[in-house]
Amino acid sequence: MIKRLFAAILLFFAAPALALQDTGPERVFTGADLFSLEIAADPQISPDGRWVAYVRRSGDIMTDQFRPTIWMVDTRSGDQMPIAAGPGSHSSPRWSPDGSRLAYISSAEGGASQLFVRWMESGEAVRLTGLANAPGSIAWSPDGSRIAYDMLVPGEAERIGSAPDTPEGAEWAEPLEVTSAIRYRADGAGYLQPGYSQIFVIPSDGGAARQLSFGDFHHGGPLSWTADGGTILFSGNRSADWELDPIESEVYALDVATSTISALTDRDGPDFNPTVSPDGRYIAWLGFDDQRLGYHNTLLHVMNRDGSNRRVLTGSLDRSVDAATWSADSRSIYIAYDDLGGTKVARVSLSGGIRTVAEGLTGATLDRPYSGGAFSVSDNGTLAITGGPATRPADVVLVRGGNSRQLTRLNANLLETKTMGEVRRVETTSSVDGRRIESWLTLPPTHVEGQRHPLILEIHGGPFAAYGPHFSTDNQLYAAAGYAVLSVNPRGSTSYGAEFANLIHHAYPGDDYHDLMSAVDGVIADGYVDPDQLFVTGGSGGGVLTSWIVGKTNRFRAAATQKPVINWTTQALVSDIPVFVAQYWFGALPWEDQQSYWARSPLSLVGNVETPTLVLVGGEDERTPVSEAEQYYMALRMEGVPTTLIRVPGASHSGLAARPSQSAAKASAILAWFERYRTGAAD
Repeated sequence: MIKRLFAAILLFFAAPALALQDTGPERVFTGADLFSLEIAADPQISPDGRWVAYVRRSGDIMTDQFRPTIWMVDTRSGDQMPIAAGPGSHSSPRWSPDGSRLAYISSAEGGASQLFVRWMESGEAVRLTGLANAPGSIAWSPDGSRIAYDMLVPGEAERIGSAPDTPEGAEWAEPLEVTSAIRYRADGAGYLQPGYSQIFVIPSDGGAARQLSFGDFHHGGPLSWTADGGTILFSGNRSADWELDPIESEVYALDVATSTISALTDRDGPDFNPTVSPDGRYIAWLGFDDQRLGYHNTLLHVMNRDGSNRRVLTGSLDRSVDAATWSADSRSIYIAYDDLGGTKVARVSLSGGIRTVAEGLTGATLDRPYSGGAFSVSDNGTLAITGGPATRPADVVLVRGGNSRQLTRLNANLLETKTMGEVRRVETTSSVDGRRIESWLTLPPTHVEGQRHPLILEIHGGPFAAYGPHFSTDNQLYAAAGYAVLSVNPRGSTSYGAEFANLIHHAYPGDDYHDLMSAVDGVIADGYVDPDQLFVTGGSGGGVLTSWIVGKTNRFRAAATQKPVINWTTQALVSDIPVFVAQYWFGALPWEDQQSYWARSPLSLVGNVETPTLVLVGGEDERTPVSEAEQYYMALRMEGVPTTLIRVPGASHSGLAARPSQSAAKASAILAWFERYRTGAAD
């Protein structure tokens, strides 16, 4: 039944394009176009700056997936060549220190993904591992002789009691599944396999791998070698109560010869992503002092190789650092950070000076316009980034000395024939306190100045996240159907400083509702929007706010709440982040402060709802579980509010739009729901 429903929805959405085939190609973006999109990710520039290896994610209509392959582009000519583009999944390209080889992870030979190395001169690639589980966090030793990686080492499942012996030839039920872990499932992975992530090292020209870390702790990447090749740095939480402290971690040094582990940091708060300077003198890492706030700026730190002289380099930035890479001369560190909805790269000196060197980065998210992006740096300071305008998915861009040059145009053949919805920045002031609220308005491709359109208010998740001038398939599909789409960064959004983000600390949902209403009022006043044709949707944290909004106002003609939290008590106990929700978003367990949990739950307002509300959720969502959406759907039915529940089969929370057909069908379902209520004046 569900498969037939999605097929019908997709056919409904594709129908206008099919009807126009006799008159020429479709000139606006359609759901079918999702299968033809490509996006660049993880660009890795060679040490000499001549080549960029990157992951190229391409829609595949036969498998209904975005398949990752690895390509290489010549930075001089722009010519491209495939490195790993055959059957399977290919990711994580990493250059050897001298640039003569490229390591990567691939499932080209079937089964679990393995570690491969390609010799660039000969073009030959060799599989180094034969592992039961996929390796990750690959890191070359400074002399190129070894590669470190981490991998899950399976453990024994806990047993309580025993079943009788199975008779020969009998077919019995699966054995009992027993768990005593706090985090026993994870979104996108489901119920977790028993075991712990451990660190290994393998010769880069082949041979046996050797396990370096042991014990009932997760030892995770990214990994970084010291200059002498004798130590690997990693981060993890090796305390006895690690399950009850969800963000705590320290930077550790792992002796390659003896497997001895020593801590280099010791504060209350996460310390992670350690990276050693090329000259071996310093360690840079990311982290912050944990104050149990909903949001903390992640800061760039540096210390001496032995852990002494620790200091913060980005304390004056008031932005969160997302990545850090040393310059070849060990005199500065390149960082990525979000600023006002966009993503930038800056160069930070060891004295704390900060200079922006690249802007306009964009990430690998397709369905909604989230901030993000990736970069790498060559020995001479040339940057390879993922970037592009708001009307295109990310391409590979080369940046040097303030000048940028686009190396790939992955979607030119498709999108240059399309008229895409223009994305404009708009700014309003909040009715709460006059704060500046920034938004991006996607207009229909047919927009002419002075024309008013029905509006879809599209709210980001997180809630600590940010929208920006980035490509969004959902917004372009909504715009192609004639809607203006408003993507707002209300209080709580990142990239505007820690104080702005923490305005919703222990107060979410709250005044962010008024920020959103002020943004809607602003585009109405600017003449873009028909005030009688307002609609609202959002996912995760945006689903929370969508459900909150319809409990507060009847001004929207219809709503679609996607993967929402409806009841914070059940969310805190059945999601895959239970300890985090209680400690950081409420500061108390549900039974210690039930009044706060209920007061901030959209379910508490369901008696006020009159707005027809569609409810959508992934069938394998572990972050905001299916039970949250089902609670809301049933409550709306009991209240007599028009509603429908849609489950996306096989989809996780983060993968609600991972399959092209489901992404197109989801957008189509929302549009079809809104179309039911689009005609007529607001009550």
